[in-house]
Amino acid sequence: MNGNKDAGLYLALISLHGLIRGENMELGRDADTGGQVRYVIELAKKLSDEHDIDRVDLFTRKIEDPKVDLVYAQESEQIAEKSYIIRIPFGPKRYLRKEVLWNYLDSFSDQAVLYFRRLGRIPDVIHGHYADAGYAGAQIARLLASPFIFTGHSLGRVKRQRLEEKGVSVPKMEARYNISHRIEAEEFALDTAAKVIVSTKQEIDEQYELYEHYDKRRKIIIPPGIDTNTFYPPKRFEGHQPIHNEIFRFLNEPYKPVI
Repeated sequence: MNGNKDAGLYLALISLHGLIRGENMELGRDADTGGQVRYVIELAKKLSDEHDIDRVDLFTRKIEDPKVDLVYAQESEQIAEKSYIIRIPFGPKRYLRKEVLWNYLDSFSDQAVLYFRRLGRIPDVIHGHYADAGYAGAQIARLLASPFIFTGHSLGRVKRQRLEEKGVSVPKMEARYNISHRIEAEEFALDTAAKVIVSTKQEIDEQYELYEHYDKRRKIIIPPGIDTNTFYPPKRFEGHQPIHNEIFRFLNEPYKPVI
């Protein structure tokens, strides 16, 4: 299962909860389909542009549920020239919130390894996003001896602190959020990770430092960026609306700046 050693890098990104598709993302549909979905999709697409990368697979959960779009039941979806969403079935077919996925993550890991075997390639890097994919990705990385990268996006110890401040009892935390299970998964991911990617120094100082297995020597800070294909300053007069043409008729020097 070594694959072509002369080919470029093969990267496996893992993001297991929420509704993930390449276009018309349903951001805000529920608590699990938000910024992380956009993050992993844009990351997978951008990595496809890198000349030394041969293939990027973004793994998520296959969902067969009449309440959601049929695209989430497709096993494969190409989202860029070299990037694909790979949907792995694990647990019940219906859509589930992330807090109840824990008992099925071992099944995902087994199915992902079978996928790599069929593909005939071992990932050069495995990148897990959030605690659930952090746990599963770390499992797979240990089994295949692949380097593992972890991005938490948000962390269980921080959430537990905030819930405690609101007076939420431990039994209620466990019943609703499986918070101790999440924290154990994050510790396992941090213990396995060769690198931990964060967006800010604040995350390091006030969040990851709460973890026993966090090693600051492994951190990489990558600040949030901007898509310059979407956000850019207008060219001269490009942003003018039709009303400008009406107003300009009455001005002697219409192109002077407004005071």
